[in-house]
Amino acid sequence: MTVPGGPERPQGPRGIEAARVAEVLVERPGGDRGRRGSGYRTGTRSVLTAAHVVADPVTSVRVRFDADLPGEWSADARVVLLSEAADVALLEITELPPGVGDVESPRYAAVPESDVVLPVSAVGFPRFKLRDDSMRLLDDGAPGQYRDSCHASGTVSVLSNRREGTLELAVLAPRADPESRRSPWEGMSGAVVWSGGAVIGVISAHHRSDGLGRLAASRVEHWYDVLPAADLERLRRDAGLPPREGLGSAVDPAGPAAPASLADLPSDLPLRELLGLVDALVDIPVLGDANGLGLVLSSIDAEIAANRPRDTRLKMDIYGIVRTCLRYRGTLDQLLETVRLLEGKSAEVARVDREAAQLAKRYC
Repeated sequence: MTVPGGPERPQGPRGIEAARVAEVLVERPGGDRGRRGSGYRTGTRSVLTAAHVVADPVTSVRVRFDADLPGEWSADARVVLLSEAADVALLEITELPPGVGDVESPRYAAVPESDVVLPVSAVGFPRFKLRDDSMRLLDDGAPGQYRDSCHASGTVSVLSNRREGTLELAVLAPRADPESRRSPWEGMSGAVVWSGGAVIGVISAHHRSDGLGRLAASRVEHWYDVLPAADLERLRRDAGLPPREGLGSAVDPAGPAAPASLADLPSDLPLRELLGLVDALVDIPVLGDANGLGLVLSSIDAEIAANRPRDTRLKMDIYGIVRTCLRYRGTLDQLLETVRLLEGKSAEVARVDREAAQLAKRYC
């Protein structure tokens, strides 16, 4: 934040720090425990979360960190900012327990309105992470329950959800959805969304119609459009949100040169020409897992998953996906970019890039 007449306050470490991930426990009138959500400690006494998690009527809000771990602590909090338009709220911890130190604010970034797919992650406490706790028995002798953390990683396809003004996160879906009236993602709301070591949003909803592998998040850059000046000042002062002109981009303009494009490959390439790329893709760990392969395909053109010839043998399945991509210009590049985002830098990804570069040199 910029202090009039003073230097810009330095911002803290890049990326999620597990000890700063908060469970937000809300009690409602009549003793009802009410809602449960997630959040993140964005300042020494500040916790960022979603507005609907702490919206009225509530009688108390409590935040808990590192539950059942050596560093566990919790404290009461009060709502000092609540915006339904942005679905973002800021909590102030009323009294820090002894020994809890100061923290610096995270870095924030905007997501550009362009054809990019970004890697993202968030940590929260969704309903499908409910566990029985045999060490804590209820009055009737039944085991108690607790929610474990969920580190959700995936991608954001930036041009989705433009009308709603949210980010669409593609993540691995829960394996089960036993309650038709309750989302398995319930409780994940308020989890801060990160990309490139910066906060880009706050998870706000799971739209059932999008499927179990999609979540919506409030966008940081949208906050400047809907929050009044007093709320923006509060976020600047307590959570480190920079002025609009100081908000960086989640896409690094000075990043490495773009990999070779395969958009102009002929659609009728014979198998022998594709074998090198297919073999390299088979060795990519995320593609060898059914859920991982599903996540990759869900992040590119839906026509690929719908029209590829399926085969129980991984190599033939990957070959079918590559051949289908060749019929839809640009989708093979989308596939490889999603693999790069999910796998990061690795020997397997480097091999894929070498094979792609050789194909591009011969045919593009």
